[in-house]
Amino acid sequence: MYSFMGGGLFCAGVGNILLIVSTATDYWMQYRHSNNYMHQGLWRYCIPGKCFTHTDSIAYWDATRAFMILSLLACFIGIIIGIMAFIHYSSFDRFDKTFAAGILFFISCFFVFLAMAVYTGVTINYGKRYGNWRFSWSYIIGWVSVVLTFFSGMFYMCAYRMHECPRSPNPR
Repeated sequence: MYSFMGGGLFCAGVGNILLIVSTATDYWMQYRHSNNYMHQGLWRYCIPGKCFTHTDSIAYWDATRAFMILSLLACFIGIIIGIMAFIHYSSFDRFDKTFAAGILFFISCFFVFLAMAVYTGVTINYGKRYGNWRFSWSYIIGWVSVVLTFFSGMFYMCAYRMHECPRSPNPR
């Protein structure tokens, strides 16, 4: 049970760090415009030597930002509850912390998946305006965090299952 929780905490910790980096950086998409390579993130777009804040309130950016922030919050709260379950913190006895942490990691996975899906769907259509564009490393680590938060949820659900259904010593 503790190995599952340890694996879940490791995946969630790395996933949360990647979520922070992915959300905060400006390399979600790179494209070539007027013989210059430019890049953009959720908050800013950059031309060679200078970055500017997105001034337009475009719905897909707002949705992606909101889902990424909700995912960060769910993952962070899941980590706190997961640590409490790992060290057997005694308050909230009627509240199964292992199950709650697993559910929060799945919620975090769902939110980051929604953010990535919204951004992907709109950007593919948006990218048709530029002949030479590609997704960049901030976007890629966003997808990696989807996988890590999913596995942290799986690890915690396995730990919950082992705790709730211990094997009987007398097999039939």
